[in-house]
Amino acid sequence: MDRAALADFLRRRREALQPGDVGLAAGARRRAPGLRREEVAALAAMSTDYYTRLEQQRGPQPSPQMLASLARALRLTGDERDYLFRVAGQNAPTAVSAATHVAPALLRVLDRLDDTPALILSNLGETLVQNRMAEALFGDRSGYTGLARSEIYRWFTDPAERLRYPEEDRDRQSRAQVANLRAAYGSMGPQSRAGALVRALQKASAEFAELWERHEVAKRFADHKTLVHPQLGAIELDCQVLFTEDQSQALLVLTAPPRSDGHEKLQLLGVLGHEQFPAEARPM
Repeated sequence: MDRAALADFLRRRREALQPGDVGLAAGARRRAPGLRREEVAALAAMSTDYYTRLEQQRGPQPSPQMLASLARALRLTGDERDYLFRVAGQNAPTAVSAATHVAPALLRVLDRLDDTPALILSNLGETLVQNRMAEALFGDRSGYTGLARSEIYRWFTDPAERLRYPEEDRDRQSRAQVANLRAAYGSMGPQSRAGALVRALQKASAEFAELWERHEVAKRFADHKTLVHPQLGAIELDCQVLFTEDQSQALLVLTAPPRSDGHEKLQLLGVLGHEQFPAEARPM
């Protein structure tokens, strides 16, 4: 661990960012350039004291999970993320773990979306980041682990996952989930995480196994969908998708036309904030 290099890199990257770059209000006049230490700490879900000690060359060696959080908070590129890991004395992320590093370009867009649900997904349906409105609509997806991090896996193994969709839309959603996974499988290969997900689902779900044999391939997201919120009921929304250049991540933005019923419900959602989902629908 090169404490001096780590401290200098963190400080310089922090000072290079402005509040607007990470979705924060500028607030009162700032005496120093860039973000405050407490702002970076909050974005990385760590204590201000811990982050301060890292910048002062006296903190303990950060774990890979902590470094991944810092890389996301500081909006690091892939090369910058790898450098951060190395000066902290950790191996650079493998291809598997690097795939969950959120593309900075998508994060910059997400940071500016506060009044409508938006989230960033991997090509395996893993929620990498969600804003407060998406959390209010879908629930907090950060608690899932293992294969259950993929909404594709949950769709075919956890009946509660389907409660967000009207019954008449579930068959179409099943086909879309499999078609998306087939596209990821084609680009990642049978020995990848996509392959492991396919093998697990073939054993766990007869429905998945039957749909998989159809060989439907598509990065498919409905332009218009109805989602069911446990308190507000059915909400009709338009869905727009922005992919990274390599198609490995997608930003989903859900909106509703002005003065529509869906728009009114989104406004209510913003006021209600995160509501408790039924116990069976919470992350495990």
